[in-house]
Amino acid sequence: MPLKKILFRPGVNRENTRYASEALGSVNSGTNAAGGWYESEKVRFRAGTPEKIGGWVRISDEFYEGVCRSLWNWVTLGGANLVGVGTNLKFYIESGGSYNDITPIRASSTINNNPFTLTASTTVTVTDTAHGCVTGYFVTFSGAVDIGAGGTNVTAAVLNQEFEVTVVNANTYTIVISVTPNATAIAGSPGGGASVVAAYQINVGPEYAVPLTGWGAGAWGAGLWGTGGTSTSSLRLWSQSNFGEDLLLNPRGGGLYYWDQTNGLNTRAVLVSSLPGADAYVPSVVNFVYVSDTSRFVFAFGTNDPGATSPTALDPMLIRWSDQESVITWTPAATNQAGSVRLSHGSEIVTAVQTRQEIVVFTDSAIYSLQYLGPPVVWGSQLLGDNISILGPNAAAVASGKVYFIGVDKFYVYDGRLNTLRCDLRNHIFSDINLTQSQQVFAGTNEGFNEVWWFYCSAGSNTVDRYAIYNYLEDIWYYGTMARSAWLDSGLREYPLAATYINNLVNHENGVDDNATSTTTAIQALIGSSEFDIDDGHNFGFVWRVLPDLTFRGSTAGTTPQCTMTLIPYQNSGSGPNDPRSTAGTSNATIQRIATAPVEEFTGQVYIRIRGRQLIFQIESAQIGTAWQLGAPRIDIKSDGRRGNS
Repeated sequence: MPLKKILFRPGVNRENTRYASEALGSVNSGTNAAGGWYESEKVRFRAGTPEKIGGWVRISDEFYEGVCRSLWNWVTLGGANLVGVGTNLKFYIESGGSYNDITPIRASSTINNNPFTLTASTTVTVTDTAHGCVTGYFVTFSGAVDIGAGGTNVTAAVLNQEFEVTVVNANTYTIVISVTPNATAIAGSPGGGASVVAAYQINVGPEYAVPLTGWGAGAWGAGLWGTGGTSTSSLRLWSQSNFGEDLLLNPRGGGLYYWDQTNGLNTRAVLVSSLPGADAYVPSVVNFVYVSDTSRFVFAFGTNDPGATSPTALDPMLIRWSDQESVITWTPAATNQAGSVRLSHGSEIVTAVQTRQEIVVFTDSAIYSLQYLGPPVVWGSQLLGDNISILGPNAAAVASGKVYFIGVDKFYVYDGRLNTLRCDLRNHIFSDINLTQSQQVFAGTNEGFNEVWWFYCSAGSNTVDRYAIYNYLEDIWYYGTMARSAWLDSGLREYPLAATYINNLVNHENGVDDNATSTTTAIQALIGSSEFDIDDGHNFGFVWRVLPDLTFRGSTAGTTPQCTMTLIPYQNSGSGPNDPRSTAGTSNATIQRIATAPVEEFTGQVYIRIRGRQLIFQIESAQIGTAWQLGAPRIDIKSDGRRGNS
């Protein structure tokens, strides 16, 4: 028989069985051999054919503390390219690969009673009445002096540093210093001097949502009588937006802070209410902050109403905005454009994103359009859709003028009209997702490849370990596994930026390997097809030759890139791993580059012996320096009777 092309539809479809995904017909129906792709890992599609995704490289050998949940990129007037990095423990500004701690200070106190008590270990007890800390908070000391007389090793330099605290009670906590006190130091304990200043950073938050059970947890009436329901405590999430060359930042449910770049990278953010000229209406508690591109208004989504009975209580459905071009004027007046609006559909505002002529606002059950109308109304809201959902504050992304977001059971797209987004992976995703960790879900774009990425926790995980990709140019989906906690695709940087769980940032689509650490490791990539057959499985097919049509363009110079091609035969589809197969079994052939540049690098043909009613075609790579793209493989297949092996 003549050679037959194996041409699969672009994208991965998991909405039915592997055999049903064949769809387009059999290898005897002409040159279009089979249906679709069924599984993928670290693979994307370009011009309809699969290829391995790009690699990633850490931006520096420095690390930050905590799990990063927020990234924001901007450039100062002086040309400094900065990235705000919000973690569950701290807030940093990355510049040139260095992470500069600008975490705001919650409170400062001057301790006048020699607060440090030493023992014969590195653990030191600190006494500060009503310190207000919880274990895991951070404190920085200044003004401390050496403890003990001459020969002491607990010097001022040892004490005047930042420490993580372990709370003992309301008035004392412990820290761990870098030296073990000697006899001279212990003899001088307690010590530290009469003017030690303790600067306490704002409260830290959990890495992930913690389930709460029992009475008072969950919605009213949830759970059995006397036991209550189940809910989750929120993890620490940041929102941030630059105001010119400065930065506004907000820990969800916390204060509104401002970092002035003219003060330098070694200075901390401060409350907006503490800035000179700030009025009494500056929000004291905010869920989400954003600065509009339209005339530069600062928006507080979910905030306090200073005119309410409880002026510091958070109203989760209230939107307030500052005067135009101001971060400190929030009191509405005839001479400014500050104002507010309260939304009615839903119980809380989850997030907001900006598109061409509007700000799209998401509540937990509706979507609104916020548009600039000018005085006296200033900003007006319009309901776009009701009975919708969004999984978390970072679950929406804007690409090619459209807003894409994930709900509790489907994907949506908004392009002036709100529609359900067709998804070939819906069952695969929502049958294996941990909805108690929905706040960890985040979306990001990869504009260079026309992609929107969603990262989420699988059903058995409390950390993000899965991703799904929608290619909006080709209208296709694919998926895989990857541990990331935040993503940023910025036109101000050469590569998309992502946060890892090893506390560093990496540039994606950079190289072909995993360089998140100092040791280069291979990226395992795989694409597997649906089952295809000959004459709808009526006859067995015999395959003796394959022309793989695989190019290694882009592989690292000096290596010998290779992939493994696998043809898996089945006697009867759907029998699973115990399906009786032909005696040839699974045939693996190593495809290796045999030509030298500038000749195109691919193997001409591979000889095999495979017999079965159905076949699965698979390409896999797990070697350093390898990049590949699949073309249109051919197989030599012929009808080989109707009976299997006895």
